[in-house]
Amino acid sequence: CQAAKMKLKHNINPVLLQFINFIVLVYSLVTYIPWYILSGSKQAIAKAKQVKARPVNNKPGGAYRSVNSLHCLASVLYPGCDTLDKVFKYAKTKYKDKKLLGTREILKEEDEIQPSGKVFKKVILGKYTWLSYEDVYIKAVNFGNGLAVLGQQPKTNIAIFCETRAEWMIAAQACFMCNYQLVTLYATLGGPAIVHGLNETEVTTIITSKELMQTKLKEIVSQVPLLRHIITVDGKPTTWSEFPKGVIVHTMASVQAMGAKADTGNKQPSRPVPSDIAVIMYTSGSTGIPKGVMISHCNIIAGITGMAERIPNLGEKDIYIGYLPLAHVLELSAELVCLSHGCRIGYSSPQTLADQSSKIKKGSKGDVTTLKPTLMAAVPEIMDRIYKNVMNKVNEMTSFQRNLFILAYNYKMEQISKGYTTPLCDSLIFRKVRMLLGGKIRILLCGGAPLSAATQRFMNICFCCPVGQGYGLTESAGAGTITEVWDYTTGRVGAPLVCCEIKLLNWEEGGYYNTDKPYPRGEILIGGQNVTVGYYKNEARTRKDFTVDENGQRWLHTGDIGEFHHDGCLKIIDRKKDLVKLQAGEYVSLGKVEAALKNLPLVDNICAYASSFHSYVIGFVVPNQKELAELARKKGFKGTWEEICNSPEMEKEVLKVLAEAAMAANLEKFEIPVKIRLSPDPWTPETGLVTDAFKLKRKELTAFYQTDIDRMYGKNVK
Repeated sequence: CQAAKMKLKHNINPVLLQFINFIVLVYSLVTYIPWYILSGSKQAIAKAKQVKARPVNNKPGGAYRSVNSLHCLASVLYPGCDTLDKVFKYAKTKYKDKKLLGTREILKEEDEIQPSGKVFKKVILGKYTWLSYEDVYIKAVNFGNGLAVLGQQPKTNIAIFCETRAEWMIAAQACFMCNYQLVTLYATLGGPAIVHGLNETEVTTIITSKELMQTKLKEIVSQVPLLRHIITVDGKPTTWSEFPKGVIVHTMASVQAMGAKADTGNKQPSRPVPSDIAVIMYTSGSTGIPKGVMISHCNIIAGITGMAERIPNLGEKDIYIGYLPLAHVLELSAELVCLSHGCRIGYSSPQTLADQSSKIKKGSKGDVTTLKPTLMAAVPEIMDRIYKNVMNKVNEMTSFQRNLFILAYNYKMEQISKGYTTPLCDSLIFRKVRMLLGGKIRILLCGGAPLSAATQRFMNICFCCPVGQGYGLTESAGAGTITEVWDYTTGRVGAPLVCCEIKLLNWEEGGYYNTDKPYPRGEILIGGQNVTVGYYKNEARTRKDFTVDENGQRWLHTGDIGEFHHDGCLKIIDRKKDLVKLQAGEYVSLGKVEAALKNLPLVDNICAYASSFHSYVIGFVVPNQKELAELARKKGFKGTWEEICNSPEMEKEVLKVLAEAAMAANLEKFEIPVKIRLSPDPWTPETGLVTDAFKLKRKELTAFYQTDIDRMYGKNVK
């Protein structure tokens, strides 16, 4: 039923369609037996139907564990490697001369003037140049020793505020080796949030890039009185005379040179123990001021142990593309999984990822085309963009091409739902789409926010690979659940990882109980070695979100609502913070409303809003420029982009489209937005309205649109 809903609509003559279906049926019958024998899919289909997790006891609310760790949760990747420095030393010894970290050289930079008069920077990039495991290890040792020369002491904080790049990982490994506590901050954080993080952790040294030093740090460095050293990873900036006295700027290379010369022969290095703090990771703050999550060495190792178990045949043949913020737990965990298994990590950025990316000069190659990765992590926002872009291209095809694509798409959807593969469709129809991500992707890992069923199925079909949907929080070191590669169901996040267990706690206010039928429901609690130490200098919040049971097991109260299916897989169905009680007493899940409407071609982003003092839902919508301009043309409305977005007439037209989609998605009448505000400007992390993982910052969005909220709630709607 769900597959039928996600099928694409075609306009083929019914008689011709019957003939095509007959040909497809004959083809399926002829190829089925050799495919079944040769592809090994018999085992995959059997595995997909297996129970993946079970409750450890028969009591309501009992914890679920993976069937692979029912009796004992996994906590160590390799025997004896119980801290991150030992894990890297093990990997360096095993994969010594193998390539580890890759960076593309910049061949040419130029300014390109747009028709609007704006100037965009464009780059032409060369091949990837690689550092081996041995190279990275030596650089990290030297950098760690150099930081000691500058006065950094073990178990003290040091901050990194830098884009995702090889130097970030080298600096992190140096800190893990020397037992420095690495404070991570998003490169897109605003000034007040950066100042808060740096002052709360009392850092004296910050590692950054030339660009971020000039654009972000220069303005706020005077508000960080304890700061003494700034280390730039990419050479000396041209000017630094504006910095206050007492702040010294170094390059990473000069600190490494100090470390190489330092006499460490007599001094016994202070190595970490498993319970020592490895990272203080500042969350992107979807609910206010960022909180620093204290993550120990054993937390991270348990988390990456669980994640690695879900990626079959992980090893030296794999290439991972790193472009998400390393200050995000998803990216840091993914890269540490790869580093510990002999994989290569090639660095990229959202602006240079694909041939069509904003900084890539037309005609030159993006990073995925050059690197051809086999593994990739993505947040739903990026997958949703790919989905919409490809579907827009499909709509621009000729009638014959479009119908051919749709037939292949719908055929493959049917085959996937039965557990079968379609090698002919993959090579003839979807090869071109697959090349958008380099053509070699074998697993896409998605996390950070819920992924819609339509987008997940689209990625399965067009990129010819499983999409591992994961669930985890910074507070659980990124680990919780990941779907298994042969599980092609949609809308679920998989069974608990082998490093943790999950139980459901009753939430009476929302009406969710772990005794519910057919599926137990409740607030998701995660327990295990991956559950972190707590929030830095925030004991009250730590006590609220973390508990310890009678067996000494530490539990994280996530605030998310889930249900367990019969095979032990978890589905996220709500969030405590997203539930609003309307004036008449109905409960509205804002996340549910947004999920139902976000995949419309007309919608680039949406935030639903409701107030307990009113009886209806409203929304803020970032419309798709191309789609809205076309709708305005059809309705005879003329004007600039801002005039279209500010037009009450166009608001009503968009509302009609939203209402149709909401009814098709079976939303209740009271859940459908009654009024909206069209935003001419997109929401990016730079605007402060979404996090780096593109999660909505409801508090900031509410403040930003307060005037519009007052207008929309100014009078009751009849």
